[in-house]
Amino acid sequence: MAAGGTTRAPDERGDQPPLSREQIVVEAVRLLDEEGFDALSMRKLGARLGAGATSLYTHVANKDELLELVVDQVIGEIPVPEPEARRWRAVMHEQAAGVRATMLAHPWITVVLSNAALVYLGPNMMRLTDSMIAILEVADFSAEVVDIAADAIFQFIVGSCSNEAAMLMTIARSGLSAEQWVTQVLTASEAASRPYPRLHQRYATRLAQSGTATTAQVLEKFTLELDLILDGIGARRD
Repeated sequence: MAAGGTTRAPDERGDQPPLSREQIVVEAVRLLDEEGFDALSMRKLGARLGAGATSLYTHVANKDELLELVVDQVIGEIPVPEPEARRWRAVMHEQAAGVRATMLAHPWITVVLSNAALVYLGPNMMRLTDSMIAILEVADFSAEVVDIAADAIFQFIVGSCSNEAAMLMTIARSGLSAEQWVTQVLTASEAASRPYPRLHQRYATRLAQSGTATTAQVLEKFTLELDLILDGIGARRD
């Protein structure tokens, strides 16, 4: 009881359970999904958790470590297929599709991958890398080919998704519809490429077709590009 007989209100901070690293990472992923990469700060994240930024530093050393943790959290969503020697190409397509779907569900991850140096040391990232190696190993490729091929495939997926994610984030910021944005960009590209006949022909054709590519068409392009890489890898064994 406080002086005068009044009851002291409970201290709200004191009633809150202590923060955990898992809570911080989960909320950081939510913040990134809702507001994008540029919105993430320790101060803003602390406010969302009802804590000061200094409380977060008890669990993560700095923002760089937090970025490494959020990447690994998201990579953990990617399913890992069982390797099969006779279906290695189909299994690799399945693995690649899982990586692509997860990255596009969290488009900010492509920005983080280019900013966080140690993301490849996370346990979920290692699990994913190990899976891609296993798919090629059971298909009887040499160790040298496996190392180069796994790296080439992963770099292709990240690069392809980075372009796609960047476009999605740019469209969202533009205030335009996807079709309006694509038409605007293609119009500018067609004009700028006129001194370069081969490139200009391609932009002119795409502009004449108008409209944005459907989700199925974008996935088909991704699949065909991956097939080209797998053709080359297969030729190394054959």
